[in-house]
Amino acid sequence: MIKNWMILVSCVILCSNSFYSFASASLPPDPVEDIEFKLQATMLGYFAPDGTRNPTLQARKGDRVTITITNGEIMTHDIAMEKLGIKSETILEKGSTTSITFIAVDDDTYFCSIPGHRAAGMVGEFELIKEDETKTKLVGIIPEKDGKPLNLNFETGTLQDWTASGDAFANPIFNSDPSPVHSKEDKINFTGENFLSSGGTENYKLTGTLTSVPFKVTQPFASFLVSGGALADTRVELVLEETGEVIYKSTGQGRATLQPVVVDLSSYVAQSVFIRIIDKETGISEIPYVAHDRWAHINFDDFMFYASRPSFPNELKQEDIIILPPLDPVLNSGLSGIEAAKAMTLPEGFTITLAAAEPDIIRPISFTLDSRGRLWVVEGHTYPTPAPEGEGKDRILIFEDTDGDGSLDSRKVFTEGLNLVSGIEVGMGGVWLGAAPYLLFIPADFEKDKPTGPPVKLLDGWGTHDTHEVLNNLRWGPDGWLYGTHGIFTHSNVGKPGASDTERTKINAGVWRYHPTRHEFEVFAEGSSNPWGIDFNNYGHPFITVCVIPHMYHVIQGARYQRQDGDHFNPYTYDDIKTIADHVHWVGDRGPHAGNFRSASAGGGHAHAGAMIYLGGDTWPEMYSGNIFMNNINGSRLNIDQLNREGSGYVATHQDDFMAMNDSWSQWLNFKYGPDGSVFAIDWYDQNQCHSPNPDVHDKSLGRIFKISHENDQWVKVDLSNASSIALANYQTHKNEWYARNARTLLQERGMPQQAKAVLEDILTNNPETTNRLRALWTLHVTNTLSKEVLNNLMRDSDEYIRSWAIQLEVEDRIVSEETLAQFTSMAKNDTSALVRLYLTSAMLRLEPEKRWEVMDALVQRQEDLDDHNMPLMLWYAVEPLVSIDADRALALAEKAANPLILKYTVQKLSELSTPEGTSALRKLKNSLDDSDSHHNHELKMQLFKITLPF
Repeated sequence: MIKNWMILVSCVILCSNSFYSFASASLPPDPVEDIEFKLQATMLGYFAPDGTRNPTLQARKGDRVTITITNGEIMTHDIAMEKLGIKSETILEKGSTTSITFIAVDDDTYFCSIPGHRAAGMVGEFELIKEDETKTKLVGIIPEKDGKPLNLNFETGTLQDWTASGDAFANPIFNSDPSPVHSKEDKINFTGENFLSSGGTENYKLTGTLTSVPFKVTQPFASFLVSGGALADTRVELVLEETGEVIYKSTGQGRATLQPVVVDLSSYVAQSVFIRIIDKETGISEIPYVAHDRWAHINFDDFMFYASRPSFPNELKQEDIIILPPLDPVLNSGLSGIEAAKAMTLPEGFTITLAAAEPDIIRPISFTLDSRGRLWVVEGHTYPTPAPEGEGKDRILIFEDTDGDGSLDSRKVFTEGLNLVSGIEVGMGGVWLGAAPYLLFIPADFEKDKPTGPPVKLLDGWGTHDTHEVLNNLRWGPDGWLYGTHGIFTHSNVGKPGASDTERTKINAGVWRYHPTRHEFEVFAEGSSNPWGIDFNNYGHPFITVCVIPHMYHVIQGARYQRQDGDHFNPYTYDDIKTIADHVHWVGDRGPHAGNFRSASAGGGHAHAGAMIYLGGDTWPEMYSGNIFMNNINGSRLNIDQLNREGSGYVATHQDDFMAMNDSWSQWLNFKYGPDGSVFAIDWYDQNQCHSPNPDVHDKSLGRIFKISHENDQWVKVDLSNASSIALANYQTHKNEWYARNARTLLQERGMPQQAKAVLEDILTNNPETTNRLRALWTLHVTNTLSKEVLNNLMRDSDEYIRSWAIQLEVEDRIVSEETLAQFTSMAKNDTSALVRLYLTSAMLRLEPEKRWEVMDALVQRQEDLDDHNMPLMLWYAVEPLVSIDADRALALAEKAANPLILKYTVQKLSELSTPEGTSALRKLKNSLDDSDSHHNHELKMQLFKITLPF
């Protein structure tokens, strides 16, 4: 027969309205049967009809089990079994159903396989009932006062024994299910004749407080039924009468079905307490596209005492409740550009100016500054739906402030008719555009500000599966490559037009780069989620800001980072490098989405756009220099992380938010400092903050550009394109990084005359500042005037940053001499810098595996890197290909490694390869361990024990 949603261990099926089991009784075991569990699926978990979150589903071995889920929201869900490896169809619409059927053979885990949903809490346990058990009825006692039972279950139909304030408890008692103040699909499951609600889902805007008369605690345990909002200001409290101390509190969990909570009152027996039911939450959202919260109410019933702890199959456990703070206060929405600027809150000494607004700028999606300090801005009219080839509507505008008043009074159209442009950079003879499925180059006459030819398709194969996760945010790197980022749900197979599949490179999340003269494409690092911002610090180290997962990553060449979804292309990755941030910008522990618009206290939310490491000179306070800025779209504010060196990398620590836009339509996508130290920002001003493939949900008429200035900033009119090569070389020591970067790109395009080269060589050799020496090094490199001899000498430099960069530049062409390899090996053995060892490891990833042995043999033995954030996994990524080349040698190397992770992963890969050579190597290792009694190898022995080694 088909049973109800849950089978108790005694196989007694309880009425869905009852929370108490009857007196103990022994029943014979049921025969093997068909059982169906019916659950509602939401991002918060799977819910049984009685409100239990992720209930433990039970059946006997051999039972045929069906788990049917009904979607409780408009979102994709499914249900899967971990050990059985089965999965239902995926459902999307609210009310749609899907199911799985299987034979109960073992304990298992059920979960949602949609990326991120299991981590968000959609996971529960399936258990086999192994023997008959019995339950004993515990009878509750209604609290009394003056010898009379109190009306704590509202069976009088009145508020006798209670005092009400506010509107929420004017008429709060109801006696039907569904109730008149809840939706008809909301099952309350109250006991007795009545229950109490502060407004239900119909009158959720009401607020108030209800307080019981005091009464003595006469038993060590109590319970009551509660449901409603999981909000900080909708709750039930138990309060000590004498002191006013709140000794227990509980919210609902965002559902209508009443569930019991159990309170341990053993420390308060004989003391007087009272119950306080609070609803201070209106549920009203000031954010236009966020619906009012209909769960801004509290439901209550049936307070009882117990002599021992009662047990309820659907007990509401506090750890299952995601209690969210009130919605963030949003002061404004839909403002004009001028009013939006006035509404923003900045630090003392700063001002913000509306530099441009609609209709002069609409839908700004990307921008850059040229060597004259002008803004090249992309208007993304095509987004979110690519137009047919040749029918794009995007265009590029050039803005300039000609008189220094902060307003961009000059506006030109450079070109139009482009399609799905998402990134722009200028230099090296033209304009570079990310416009999936292409990376484009438009040759330009920068005197006339006109194209000199049609767009050239440098690369194709860029995906458009998810059009807010396409290639984006182009930026010149210090090494002369064009860098960009790419999101995880778009799958690209990049190559030159006409290239075969074997000549292409896959990317679906990470950082890529393209060389403007050699026309080479590379994935620089892979992983993350949807990075929409990249910048370099003054040591040339790149950082990206991302969404949904933790937000900050220091990007290392060849590294693999935490992914929001999916697997790395290399199946032997096994683990990836995690965020450098010591914090997140959202509240709660059920994933970032739960904190949307309720996370002001933590930084605003999970969605980030833009990345700017402020290196704009010395006019801004020192506290901002070298720190990374990112816009928090949900929070309408600029976050700041301080980047501190630690080991081979960095730790990012949250700083006070730089500014608040105080406007829910604000959507700053990027920001960059200019020649005067001030910062320009583009604002895709839109009521809808979330990506949607439906073009009608986005506003098509708004857009702004703002300028942030400190009182010390002084406007300058500059044109580096007219500067001499010697002047451009000297700009490598300028306090403002804008000058150094633009001067370097200009020299890369022009070539390097001898006099300018002499200036840079002097800076590299004699300047006391590391950052100035690095700038000179990079400029010599991008102009092809840096000799191998100089690079080899720099590997012996006293400065770890210089040594590190010498290593990276040495292997850029993936070719090294035997002498250089010997030098690398010496550095791997002896260099005291974790940063240098990181660069050596990264360099090995660019060389043929056969050339890595000696360097990796030395690096893996360095005890100093055992607990480093980056080195353990970077070492594995470099060692991993060696396992396929020579199993015995790879195992010997791994056995010498300071970090046991290297040996563990080497054994794991060998077992998966299952080659004769690998099997032989593993058998030798197993035999050697069998002869050892060392406890140190216990974990490795267990790993080998699980591997079947054929004879």
